Amino acid sequence: MPKVSKESASHVQEFGPVVDRREEMDGYTVEFVSFGADSDLDGPLQALPGGACQCPHWGYVIAGRMRYVFGDREEIYEAGDAFYVPPGHTPKADAGSEFVQFSPADELRATDEAIARNMQAMQR
Repeated sequence: MPKVSKESASHVQEFGPVVDRREEMDGYTVEFVSFGADSDLDGPLQALPGGACQCPHWGYVIAGRMRYVFGDREEIYEAGDAFYVPPGHTPKADAGSEFVQFSPADELRATDEAIARNMQAMQR
């Protein structure tokens, strides 16, 4: 049976104060994400429909606090909370937050590609 840990994840990306360690397993991406500073994806997500992430996520907050903003509400998850976040959200994290999340790999890949294209365009 496949397994992955924060230490064994083979794909590590650093985005300033955000470290994303991930691995694909059986059609899902498992991510261990740590935030060294308050963070949000408002700008990069503008490339997606409604300026929001269109990928669902299931996860667990290891430390800190995560906020997911929807058009009409905000959901807050703190250390010890398990969560499900449907498409149409904008994530925000407090400094020191850490979570593990599970996402459909194809949907997350499409989201990541759109964010990367938008970030490149913003740098021009």
